[in-house]
Amino acid sequence: MAKASSRHVALLRGINVGGKNMLPMKELVAMFAKAGCIDVTTYIQSGNVVFCAEDKVVEGLSTGIAKQVEARFGLRVPVVLRTAAEINAVIRANPFLKAGASEEMLHVSFLADLPGKDLVAGLDAGRSKPDVFAVVGREIYMQLVNGVSGTKLTNAYFDSKLKTVSTMRNWRTVLKLGEMLA
Repeated sequence: MAKASSRHVALLRGINVGGKNMLPMKELVAMFAKAGCIDVTTYIQSGNVVFCAEDKVVEGLSTGIAKQVEARFGLRVPVVLRTAAEINAVIRANPFLKAGASEEMLHVSFLADLPGKDLVAGLDAGRSKPDVFAVVGREIYMQLVNGVSGTKLTNAYFDSKLKTVSTMRNWRTVLKLGEMLA
């Protein structure tokens, strides 16, 4: 009896941004297919891969894909995974959207690991005023008034303070990934 596959998204950090860390999506799709994923597709060129896979395939996928990308392209790229249900929960739980914030200002950083409460408490809420953020589980919701280029709320900041790896997506991309996972 075959095991059922479930829908997931892999979020690769820093791919094809500003002409750096160039990675052809066609080759990325092939890596996921070779790893045992099916119905593999990408969204835009910045490392968003939607796929179906059995749990046993998903278990080592982040590490496996990261190693393949490094071996083939010489790029050290973190890979963060979420299920379709997790992305849907992220979309429903955005505290800034509920408060009426403009969608153009909204971003989400996806964390590889659940940060400790002590680490979250150590974050500087005033680090990049007027930007605000809220850590909810393995996500950091952000309202970036001056955009990504004008904030100090960066992957590097959150990675160092929360002792994990993060990758950020704008709200429009999060919504699109939710549609693709449906």
